[in-house]
Amino acid sequence: MPSLSIKDIPEPLLAALHRRAARNHRSLQGELMALITQAASEERSGTGAPAVAAGKTIEQIAAEHRARWPKPFKSGPLAVDIIRAERDAR
Repeated sequence: MPSLSIKDIPEPLLAALHRRAARNHRSLQGELMALITQAASEERSGTGAPAVAAGKTIEQIAAEHRARWPKPFKSGPLAVDIIRAERDAR
Protein backbone atom coordinates (compact mmCIF):
# COMPACT_ATOMS: atom_id res chain seq x y z
CA MET A 1 0.00 0.00 0.00
CA PRO A 2 1.40 3.46 -0.85
CA SER A 3 2.56 5.80 1.90
CA LEU A 4 2.14 9.52 2.36
CA SER A 5 4.53 11.79 4.23
CA ILE A 6 4.04 15.37 5.39
CA LYS A 7 7.15 17.27 6.38
CA ASP A 8 7.72 20.41 8.46
CA ILE A 9 4.43 20.38 10.37
CA PRO A 10 4.27 23.30 12.81
CA GLU A 11 4.33 22.15 16.45
CA PRO A 12 0.97 23.76 17.36
CA LEU A 13 -0.73 21.97 14.45
CA LEU A 14 0.82 18.65 15.40
CA ALA A 15 -0.27 19.11 19.01
CA ALA A 16 -3.82 19.93 17.87
CA LEU A 17 -3.89 16.77 15.73
CA HIS A 18 -2.70 14.68 18.68
CA ARG A 19 -5.46 16.17 20.89
CA ARG A 20 -8.07 15.50 18.20
CA ALA A 21 -6.88 11.90 17.84
CA ALA A 22 -7.08 11.39 21.61
CA ARG A 23 -10.62 12.85 21.73
CA ASN A 24 -11.69 10.40 19.02
CA HIS A 25 -9.86 7.47 20.65
CA ARG A 26 -7.60 7.01 17.63
CA SER A 27 -3.91 6.94 16.95
CA LEU A 28 -2.50 9.91 15.07
CA GLN A 29 -2.29 7.69 11.98
CA GLY A 30 -5.94 6.67 12.39
CA GLU A 31 -7.07 10.27 12.85
CA LEU A 32 -5.20 11.43 9.76
CA MET A 33 -6.71 8.57 7.74
CA ALA A 34 -10.20 9.55 8.95
CA LEU A 35 -9.65 13.19 7.98
CA ILE A 36 -8.32 12.27 4.54
CA THR A 37 -11.18 9.80 3.96
CA GLN A 38 -13.76 12.41 4.94
CA ALA A 39 -12.21 15.02 2.64
CA ALA A 40 -12.11 12.55 -0.27
CA SER A 41 -15.75 11.53 0.36
CA GLU A 42 -16.87 15.17 0.30
CA GLU A 43 -15.02 15.67 -2.96
CA ARG A 44 -16.66 12.60 -4.55
CA SER A 45 -20.15 13.54 -3.42
CA GLY A 46 -19.77 17.03 -4.81
CA THR A 47 -22.11 18.42 -2.16
CA GLY A 48 -19.56 19.68 0.31
CA ALA A 49 -21.56 17.87 3.00
CA PRO A 50 -19.62 15.45 5.16
CA ALA A 51 -20.14 11.82 4.23
CA VAL A 52 -19.77 8.88 6.58
CA ALA A 53 -17.98 5.60 6.02
CA ALA A 54 -20.59 3.98 3.76
CA GLY A 55 -20.89 7.13 1.66
CA LYS A 56 -24.11 8.21 3.39
CA THR A 57 -24.81 11.59 4.88
CA ILE A 58 -26.20 12.00 8.38
CA GLU A 59 -29.54 13.00 6.86
CA GLN A 60 -29.71 9.76 4.85
CA ILE A 61 -28.91 7.67 7.91
CA ALA A 62 -31.54 9.53 9.97
CA ALA A 63 -34.17 8.95 7.24
CA GLU A 64 -33.36 5.23 7.16
CA HIS A 65 -33.57 5.11 10.95
CA ARG A 66 -36.98 6.82 10.96
CA ALA A 67 -38.23 4.43 8.25
CA ARG A 68 -37.06 1.42 10.24
CA TRP A 69 -38.42 2.62 13.60
CA PRO A 70 -41.24 5.10 12.85
CA LYS A 71 -42.53 5.14 16.44
CA PRO A 72 -40.40 6.14 19.41
CA PHE A 73 -39.50 3.44 21.91
CA LYS A 74 -41.84 3.44 24.88
CA SER A 75 -39.65 1.39 27.18
CA GLY A 76 -36.03 1.18 28.04
CA PRO A 77 -33.63 3.15 30.19
CA LEU A 78 -33.57 6.92 30.06
CA ALA A 79 -30.33 8.54 29.02
CA VAL A 80 -30.18 10.51 32.24
CA ASP A 81 -30.36 7.28 34.25
CA ILE A 82 -27.55 5.69 32.23
CA ILE A 83 -25.32 8.74 32.69
CA ARG A 84 -26.10 8.95 36.40
CA ALA A 85 -25.26 5.25 36.88
CA GLU A 86 -21.99 5.65 35.00
CA ARG A 87 -21.08 8.71 37.06
CA ASP A 88 -21.96 7.05 40.34
CA ALA A 89 -19.93 3.94 39.45
CA ARG A 90 -16.70 5.95 39.53
